[in-house]
Amino acid sequence: MRSRDLPVFPVAPEPVRPGVPFTVREARRLRTELGPEQGPRISLVTLGCDKNTVDSERMMASLVGHGARVTSEVEDSEVVIVNTCGFIEAAKEQSIETILEACSLKEDGRVRAVVAVGCMVQRYKDELAREIPEVDLYMGLTELQGLVPELQDRGLLPPPDRIPIMERPLRLLTGDLPHTSFLKISEGCDHTCAFCAIPLMRGLHRSQPLEELVEEARSLGKAGVRELNIVSQDTTWWGRDLRRRDRSAPLLPDLLRALLDRTEVDWYRLFYMYPSGITRELVELMAERSAEGEGARLLPYLDMPLQHGSDRMLQAMRRPERRDTIRERVAWLRDALPDLTLRTTVIVGFPGETEEDFGQLLELLEEIRFERVGAFAFSVEEGTRAAEMPDHLPDSLKRERLERLMDLQRGISLERNLEQVGAVQTVLVDRIVEPEEDEDFGAVGRTQGQATDVDGVTHLLRGPVVGPGDMTRVEIVDAMEYDLIGRVLGP
Repeated sequence: MRSRDLPVFPVAPEPVRPGVPFTVREARRLRTELGPEQGPRISLVTLGCDKNTVDSERMMASLVGHGARVTSEVEDSEVVIVNTCGFIEAAKEQSIETILEACSLKEDGRVRAVVAVGCMVQRYKDELAREIPEVDLYMGLTELQGLVPELQDRGLLPPPDRIPIMERPLRLLTGDLPHTSFLKISEGCDHTCAFCAIPLMRGLHRSQPLEELVEEARSLGKAGVRELNIVSQDTTWWGRDLRRRDRSAPLLPDLLRALLDRTEVDWYRLFYMYPSGITRELVELMAERSAEGEGARLLPYLDMPLQHGSDRMLQAMRRPERRDTIRERVAWLRDALPDLTLRTTVIVGFPGETEEDFGQLLELLEEIRFERVGAFAFSVEEGTRAAEMPDHLPDSLKRERLERLMDLQRGISLERNLEQVGAVQTVLVDRIVEPEEDEDFGAVGRTQGQATDVDGVTHLLRGPVVGPGDMTRVEIVDAMEYDLIGRVLGP
């Protein structure tokens, strides 16, 4: 499939509108004020990536604004919405299992309706409707703007004339850490990587407008979010579609400056930064805004997915960079940002991968010494170029290579962590540890070099009292393969 053949979808389920994000607790309070019988109880199960999380939070906010009462308990809801993921086979299986579990609750009379939305529905809607007819409503990504009217028509949301006029939140924050969230800056992808089905589900790249993103980030900051993880399919690509239409349109460095200058969010962290899209201007901006050290807001942290270290494999994967480009961009970043934490993801066992190709991947990881590496065995995805390629590797060989790679990276990660011992760093506290859970540690948090969910954490020895969402100075006193141990010094 050529790039121009890929579908083009709307940039978001609904236009972004100003509004203060709500937590689940605040949404419950709002619904209580509107009346205990106002609207159905709706739960939304989110599967897949952080970008799906943002979509779900926007959907829930829209539902709350139209009279729903939200619940985090599926068994306690009248309507269950499953936001599906179709990225890899395991994600599809999880999505189907979750839908079937919700349908079982409906069959038992415990819920009134089941709705399936999102990536997998976008791609397999007709097949799913035939195989699981118990689902009341299927809606792909291109149809989500019609979710509220559909639910109203089916009597699952109050009619519009019964809902008081009020400010509707932009997003309903659903994560376990209210001080950490995501800012999705674009949708879709222009790359046609051989292993990836994302463009088939989410279409070509579309940038969210700068002003809408600044308003969203400002609102998240007012709601108590201290750390925003900037995500997309390729974050470096932001603004390029706008620039094709208007040569004066902003690019990623302009967006980052606007976010830093016009919001009060403490930490911004960059994810999904393709090496080929990293520019000198971006590196200089990161160096300038990270020069504040412990007070840095644009963190010296970069997630740079490589997928492989062999030029032959990178070409077969249809990746937009080669080893020399990767080395060059890493050199730019390391030279400008001495305290930089680099994260990457790689795939082992791609069709045709030889022992020599795999060895080149290991060599590149040893050379660059990424602080963080996520590794995955290749998974066949229907409709992708890779699915039709010859020379697929046996699963046993994929697993063996994956373990060899992770053995190498565990050693590198430990060495990198040991280099932190003795340093004083700012830690964002995520949760308190009760004495009965652990006598030695009083809290768990993360340094600037530790992203939520995907990296290790910092275990804080008992001492000065800290709470979730606090930022505190910590001396790193010991290190493990993935985690750090720190002593709290104070604010």
